Amino acid sequence: MLFAGWAEANRPVRGPHGRLELLLFRSDSDTLPVLQSDHFWTSGRCAGCHGRDLLGLASIDPTTGNDVNVVDDWRSSLMANSARDPFFRAKLDHEVLVNPGHSDALSNKCLSCHAPLAMHEERISGRPPFTLAMLDTSVLASDGVSCLACHMQRPGPTGHFYSGDLHFDSARVYGPYFDDQINPAIMQFFVGLTPGFGEHIVNSKVCAGCHTLITETVDLDGNLTGDEFVEQATYHEWQNSVYSANGTHCNTCHMPRIDGPVILAAEYAFLNGQTPFGMHHLAGGNVHMLEILKANSEELAIPATEEQFDSTIARSHRLLTHRTLNVLVQAEDRTTDTAFYTVHLENRAGHRFPSGYPSRRAFVRFVVRDVNGDTLFSSGMTDAIHEVIGHDAGYEPHHDVIRDGNEVQIYELVMGDVNGDVTTVLERAKDPLKDNRLVPLGFVTSHPAYDTTRLAGVVIMDPDFNRDASNTEGSGTDVIHYHVPLNGVVGGLHATAEVYYQSMPPGWNAEMLSFHSARIDSFRTMLSESDASPILIAADSIALGPLGVTERVSAHVHVLPNPTTDGRVLLAHDRADRVSYVAAYDPSGRAVHVRAELLNGGWSLQLPDVPGVYLIHMQVNGQDVLQRIVRR
Repeated sequence: MLFAGWAEANRPVRGPHGRLELLLFRSDSDTLPVLQSDHFWTSGRCAGCHGRDLLGLASIDPTTGNDVNVVDDWRSSLMANSARDPFFRAKLDHEVLVNPGHSDALSNKCLSCHAPLAMHEERISGRPPFTLAMLDTSVLASDGVSCLACHMQRPGPTGHFYSGDLHFDSARVYGPYFDDQINPAIMQFFVGLTPGFGEHIVNSKVCAGCHTLITETVDLDGNLTGDEFVEQATYHEWQNSVYSANGTHCNTCHMPRIDGPVILAAEYAFLNGQTPFGMHHLAGGNVHMLEILKANSEELAIPATEEQFDSTIARSHRLLTHRTLNVLVQAEDRTTDTAFYTVHLENRAGHRFPSGYPSRRAFVRFVVRDVNGDTLFSSGMTDAIHEVIGHDAGYEPHHDVIRDGNEVQIYELVMGDVNGDVTTVLERAKDPLKDNRLVPLGFVTSHPAYDTTRLAGVVIMDPDFNRDASNTEGSGTDVIHYHVPLNGVVGGLHATAEVYYQSMPPGWNAEMLSFHSARIDSFRTMLSESDASPILIAADSIALGPLGVTERVSAHVHVLPNPTTDGRVLLAHDRADRVSYVAAYDPSGRAVHVRAELLNGGWSLQLPDVPGVYLIHMQVNGQDVLQRIVRR
């Protein structure tokens, strides 16, 4: 068997070279590290088969002809560069400078996820813990969240251990295909690992160990208090959602599937193509950091090209702008001195938004202009350093109603120390002073995971946060009410709502950047040279006619539900009102077919199967009105 395997590896494939030679050629020409430790291989070893196929046979999408090899898609992701991430390195230095005596404990906790192969290699071998001092010279560490950091996790413990407590198999790697679908001999011969099916690899469980992080709390003198703080609980947020119940896992968005069939190993044309195939895009929301990594790839020794970074940046931007949030602006009423608007936000992510590291935040910019384009009201504008204007000292509270331009809706997690003061030092975090981040569809306070995903601050008293029109919990939405003073303006109005995202806002960085170290100073320079503009992820607008032309539609017609998941909508109204359905249109103004049925006390509509926004033309007491309805 050994002789047959060696002969097959050296048999010429195309031209004079055998598979083994081609494997070595690729390893020599690639910039990924190739290193075997006692327990792991680095990504460069995996690239030999799962990287670009020099013959153009493997890792090819048969529908488009595109190269979809997992290594090149992964190498420009934040997962691949988790240990090189200059923000992470600066923040770890910051934590150590605040509490120097905790250096090893802090390093061990943070690097268990940011440099998992290096940290767990030392742990499994029974050696002293991997530390910050070892980071810059470790090849295993620089490989970040590498291939085997996920694919060698054992199925039993996965999903049950958190905070970087990862459990690995000794010589087995897990993938999404059943054992009888693959040929394990190739990997056994070349790498010494046995591949096989792992249910947890296609399940969110494989993400749980790092994307649920609970830290110990220290007081301002660095003493442990016995308290714990949930730094992030993205996995538990997913559990407390409809997506966990219906089997929609993390990889649905972050590793999109194609039908294939795709051959998995380079230069092995005789292998069966596998379907479905998960592309290792691993896109998230941190476009800003990806742009910093791309601009400083040489200094950070990142083995990825500009083109690869451009692809990852484009995928991340598309995920933010197309799969994250729906926004709908509605004009509720208008009097001689005030215009009343509502902004409806619907979280489309499978977890909270924003999720993950607590620096991340989203805010709403709401602007009302008159017919001449002059601004009558604005909330959520930013200054020259991209800080939100009107941001209160400490933190901005959650708002249900906004009446003043200095009030702004910011969705964020704000950490509090033992004295109840705002802190950005993770080790000092004791309680969330505010956590109004948008929750996913199906999120309820009665869920067993609510203890790690709880709301905090005045958002708890917001009557329409995560509640639908019937006051049922779990809508994954929020409604902001804007009462806009008009100061005598009686003409037409145009209102715009925009939601912006920041992964590293200036207020969060301020405390860290007041310290100095090589890593902090390096990040300060990279940050100052980058474009830190907030990213627009969703927007909507509405025009309102002059005073007296329109009346408050919602006082006469109630749309239930809106948004709708199955396309069925009820237009309910009082018997005294005369309401008739006229037509339906898509956002471009093209008429669409809607099945409308007159009921006792309303109209029943069945929208088309295609998700999107529909405009329903009605006559209410003789007046023509448009009602926007969102179908998921």
